[in-house]
Amino acid sequence: MALDRITLSSFRNHAATRLEDTCQLNLLVGENGAGKTNILEAISLFAPGRGMRRAALAEMAGHSGDGGFGVSALLDTGDGGEPVKLGTGMVAERSGRRIVQVNGAEASAISLGEWLAMGWLTPAMDRLFADSAGTRRRYLDRLAVALEPGHARYASRYEAALRERNRLLSGEPDPDPAWLDSIEAQMATVGSALAQGRARLIGTLGARLAELPEAPFARPVLAYQPGGALTEEELADRWRSERRRDRAAQRTLSGPHRDELGVTMAGKHMPAAECSTGEQKAMLVAITLAHAELAARGRPGVLLLDEVAAHLDPVRREALFDRLRASGTQVWLTGTEPAPFEAILAEAATWRVADGAVERI
Repeated sequence: MALDRITLSSFRNHAATRLEDTCQLNLLVGENGAGKTNILEAISLFAPGRGMRRAALAEMAGHSGDGGFGVSALLDTGDGGEPVKLGTGMVAERSGRRIVQVNGAEASAISLGEWLAMGWLTPAMDRLFADSAGTRRRYLDRLAVALEPGHARYASRYEAALRERNRLLSGEPDPDPAWLDSIEAQMATVGSALAQGRARLIGTLGARLAELPEAPFARPVLAYQPGGALTEEELADRWRSERRRDRAAQRTLSGPHRDELGVTMAGKHMPAAECSTGEQKAMLVAITLAHAELAARGRPGVLLLDEVAAHLDPVRREALFDRLRASGTQVWLTGTEPAPFEAILAEAATWRVADGAVERI
């Protein structure tokens, strides 16, 4: 079942927590502030990036420790072989630098995406459709990485090249054209791959959503709105022609960093940002479930659902559980009490969380 023997050491309020004998469906119950979401956050670190809270490493270290923390787990890859040991964390003496290990050997955080596909849905994401375009781009890239692990490298390299171009445009009165040519060529190569990966994601995910009924979850219609051209040549030519304008603005005004995710509600043909809170939540759930089904086709999949079931009516809760069972993904859910999860208690591995400690129930 994907991840097992998950250990948290000095991670937020968990001094030493271990979860083993996991199942496809895993449930964490406890009062608010007990540490349920902290466990989900720790698991989310087995994906490229900064985890589901996007917190600084220092914020994750427990106050009772030495300033470092560790998270580890065994990954069942589903091929009948030995499980893969994954580990990540921070050593106090190397504060600010994340350490990642695969089977005891140091690896990059980006490489984690090659081992498993990770997704999550949290209450903080409820404002996704009303939030900034940058928030939706990060969401788009996270979904893309779960389907195509190499997408993380394109995103990282594009951001680095973009920062360098912006530095040249804003910091030098007459930047070297040859140096700008070189930077823009790098941006064009990885930017084109980045934009095309986003377009493929929207095409694949949109097609899956189109196969689903409009009930019980509202069905979203996705659209990719690129902030620039998709080919290397077009991107490089555009940036070259826009240097004067970008120098005046002291930043790059077009390109994949200006992409947008468009979402409308099927049937009502209404932009997601204008829909009700309940409709927006239902569309987020629909996207999350469809994406989890797609992600589980290539690698082990893990889906983290923080306080989702309690906000759904009984019909939608039952539909959620049915979809999760059929997804092929390992699922971790949280709730303040077992009652909303009565339909899955017999098959789920359940822990009670209290004051940073867990007890199997």
